[in-house]
Amino acid sequence: MTTVLIIVLVVVIALFIIAALIGIVGFNKLRKADIACEEAMGGIDVQLTRRADLIPNLVNTVKGYAAHEAGVLEAVTAARANVQHAAQGSSVAEKAASDAQLGGALGRLFAVAENYPQLQAAPNFRALQTELADTENKLSFARQYYNDAVSRLNQAVKTLPWMFFAPMSGVKAREFYQAPAGHTQAPTVQF
Repeated sequence: MTTVLIIVLVVVIALFIIAALIGIVGFNKLRKADIACEEAMGGIDVQLTRRADLIPNLVNTVKGYAAHEAGVLEAVTAARANVQHAAQGSSVAEKAASDAQLGGALGRLFAVAENYPQLQAAPNFRALQTELADTENKLSFARQYYNDAVSRLNQAVKTLPWMFFAPMSGVKAREFYQAPAGHTQAPTVQF
């Protein structure tokens, strides 16, 4: 009888240890996936801020050539302010909306610039266009990286066995970074 009791006790302890190890692995897997999403969102914020930092120089350059286009310049400045505000927050939808607003304002700014050949020929304007195009490419990559991280997290949170550890780890499914309707293309940057 004591041998059976010892065997049962060993099995129960072994099952408890296995369950604890699975719990630790599940908790850590979900927390790491959540941290990866935060890191990826930080990448988007960096690129949004970088793009917003280019705007004052771009606006000042255009201002020198197209001073009477104040409405377009004000729209770009306001959109820049919205992006900077959204980059400080945590709402993915707000970031996407402000990003789209700035993209539209930049598109209108470049449309105005097309009417000024001397502006398009200016070296500092061309350099800013190149920087902006580079930033748009990096921003696109950052969005995709974020969405990939969210996809991995959401798959873990919604599948067995990890879904049982999600409440315990405080990790929830995240929303994807999606451009608002009608804002799926980056602003056109022409050289």
